[in-house]
Amino acid sequence: MQPLTGLFTTEAFPDLLVGLNSPDDAAVLRLTPDLAIISTMDFFPPVVDDPYDYGAIAAANALSDIYAMGGQPLMALNLVAYPDGYGLGTLSEILRGGAEKVREAGAVIAGGHTVTDKEPKYGLAVTGRIHPEQILTKAGSVPGDLLVLTKPLGSGVITTALKRDLARASEVEAAVKIMKRLNRAASELALKHGAHSATDITGYGLIGHAHEMAHLGGVCFEIDFAALEWIDGALRCATLETFAGGLSRNRAYFETWVRYDVLLADNQRNLLFDPQTSGGLLIALPSGQAVALYEELRAHGEPAAIIGRVTGGSGEIRIT
Repeated sequence: MQPLTGLFTTEAFPDLLVGLNSPDDAAVLRLTPDLAIISTMDFFPPVVDDPYDYGAIAAANALSDIYAMGGQPLMALNLVAYPDGYGLGTLSEILRGGAEKVREAGAVIAGGHTVTDKEPKYGLAVTGRIHPEQILTKAGSVPGDLLVLTKPLGSGVITTALKRDLARASEVEAAVKIMKRLNRAASELALKHGAHSATDITGYGLIGHAHEMAHLGGVCFEIDFAALEWIDGALRCATLETFAGGLSRNRAYFETWVRYDVLLADNQRNLLFDPQTSGGLLIALPSGQAVALYEELRAHGEPAAIIGRVTGGSGEIRIT
């Protein structure tokens, strides 16, 4: 097997500002000194039963990568895999959920592609825009920053409980509401308040994405477990051990960089690695601006929390 490294280099593509070096949430290509485009894509099988909600959640999740970079979505293309014989009514609802979420973001669905598959899968390829000097990357956190998380955690454990018929209707409703929520306001306010770094919390869970930021910034993240907020039902479902399969992979890999300075039950530790769908933004910014961001987010109805701080280090995560 020949390695793929070296086929594309930053020297050959100097206007590709994000995409060839450090991993990030989306690729960014500079078009002019004042304009760059952001490109990303994401899709997955259903996480909830309602097809409209599934479509809206998948769209919000894909759009989130644009927001994590500090950008504005412009257009999206549907990515659809759908089984023969499922009926077009269900597919129509999935696409309607996605389309209405894209419209809420101020963007447009401009086409897409569909293939036949054994199970439904849906998502978007999204194009956005940003000023080249305003890009938020995973790197950039500095000691003294505070960490703001803009959505509560727990979507993974609740949606897995749903698949096992162990979730309560109120818990699913709470998780769906959070997953459908756009990170638009959080992104705009992060830029306004001078964020140093950001990412969105998705499949690697809180610890996985926090480690990526800490590692790329050459710092340590201290996360206050008591400051974390949870979707209603997440803690109950955790006691039932309704964790997704991806959690064990996350924990096996990322726990290498974790130090626990507080006594936690095993299911509490698991929650830190719980794969999320359409999670919030994790934002690092100076302490004064962080407090101002938190207050403005809450004033806008965004369920934000200040969950920790940045110290010197090289990718470690301390749970306090």
